[in-house]
Amino acid sequence: MTEKPHVSVKDLHVNARTDSGRMVEIIKGVSFDVAPGEMVALIGESGSGKTTIALSLMGHTRTGCHIASGDIRVGDNAVTSMTSRQLAAFRGTGVAYVPQSAAAAFNPSKRIIDQVIEITVIHHLMSRSKAETKAVELFRALGLPNPETIGKRYPHQVSGGQLQRLSAAMALIGDPELVIFDEPTTALDVTTQIEVLRAFKSVMAKKGISGVYVSHDLAVVAQVANRIVVLRGGEVQEEGDVDQILNEPAHDYTKDLLNAFKPATHVAQGQREADAEPLLEVHELYAGYGPTKDGEPVAKVLKDVSFKLERGRNLGVIGESGSGKSTLARAVAGILKPYRGYALFNGKELGAGIKDRTKEQLQKNQIVFQLADTALNPAHSIESILARPLAFYHGLRGAKKERRVIELLDMVRLPANIRHRLPEELSGGQKQRINLARALAAEPELILCDEITSALDTVVAAAILDLLKELQRELSLSYMFISHDLSTVEAICDDVLVMLQGEVVEALPASEMSQKAQHPYSKLLISSIPKLDTGWLDRVDADPVFAAQMADR
Repeated sequence: MTEKPHVSVKDLHVNARTDSGRMVEIIKGVSFDVAPGEMVALIGESGSGKTTIALSLMGHTRTGCHIASGDIRVGDNAVTSMTSRQLAAFRGTGVAYVPQSAAAAFNPSKRIIDQVIEITVIHHLMSRSKAETKAVELFRALGLPNPETIGKRYPHQVSGGQLQRLSAAMALIGDPELVIFDEPTTALDVTTQIEVLRAFKSVMAKKGISGVYVSHDLAVVAQVANRIVVLRGGEVQEEGDVDQILNEPAHDYTKDLLNAFKPATHVAQGQREADAEPLLEVHELYAGYGPTKDGEPVAKVLKDVSFKLERGRNLGVIGESGSGKSTLARAVAGILKPYRGYALFNGKELGAGIKDRTKEQLQKNQIVFQLADTALNPAHSIESILARPLAFYHGLRGAKKERRVIELLDMVRLPANIRHRLPEELSGGQKQRINLARALAAEPELILCDEITSALDTVVAAAILDLLKELQRELSLSYMFISHDLSTVEAICDDVLVMLQGEVVEALPASEMSQKAQHPYSKLLISSIPKLDTGWLDRVDADPVFAAQMADR
């Protein structure tokens, strides 16, 4: 790097205290620079230290951790030498942060504009009228609809992709010298992800702001970053420009990350039998939300959805946010009552809602949710969480219950002693395995998997998919896999439904989806999957056919 770096990290060491009180080193002498206007990506699997390092650029560490030594400078600011008061003044103006979950960054009870401009009020940067004018300019630059009025809404009144761009506006309004993006597109569908990446890239380039982009998704990194720092176990394994890392990686670990990103070869999970009775049949299902009028909900979502899932086979349901795929999973699980249509399970009609179902129907049809953090009670130990379905469905108590908890942990490849921990003490991948173990405790025949790998890094997600396949072979399970990630669905499913605005617009075998999809929306989803190619985003932006499809969807 020929010019003076705008951000400099030198020999950073971060320590953490374990459950037993022992001090361990989690960041081990990390050094890297960021030039003015440059975007540097930190990549690596869960536990590599990428988020810990990103937070340290703000002078912040998680509970139980502390910066032991090293030097961090952002512009003229010596971050590691700042007092608490100085750091408070620095955050929002010197450095800003865009989180993975925009929903968690916003207060649901306050209007968006009040939250976006809040940093200007805290630091007395400008008058309210100037702040609101600047916010609208950022909304427009970030490609948000109705930039003059969107700020008057509440967070729940905008989409996930819009909220993610609004969180970027919140970060940028204080004119920071450095913006940290912490997995900001992980939970977004592929078409929304393109819009968000395009907006981030454009605004950062125009303003000449330096950035650090934390991600496990190499294809996303290829579109937004200039250089990549590869991390493992708190140490730098490799550093280089994006093309060099993607095309000529030097370190074996980088090669493993690239291999994990490549789509798995599809192998059918179950063979179709001509006269086999479907495990699940859904007939002309309609469902929605909100108060009812004339027996129908005000907000209609699912419209005339029908399909069959045969025993031992897996069905993928794909579509962007708002397509109805998660609503379909909730309706099949009985969490949401459909207002028309019905479902059969093992040839018998399922009760419309959970309260209408027999204990056996509840037992045989389980759901695993997307966000492990919100699905697990933070106040209960892992043993307590797994013991509840064992008691409810099987009446297990005492030693038998404890033995079964250990067996379930072994099934999902977790050690027995983890049962004494709380959810907050586990990694994202471990928490999702606990979610899966809780579903397995019921001894189901069908598991509904609602975006269960979307928040996980590539390596951990691949391990979860391998585990699902292994459990399927051992326990004769079937899966209904809800996802916005076509490559994930192709890796585990036999058949795929494509949903758009609450309707099924295409149904194909998973192995044929990429090559034989006919519906324009299916083709748009396929063409929206980022490639390991630094010029991919610019090419799709320049493609008039793609632009027209995005506008018409």
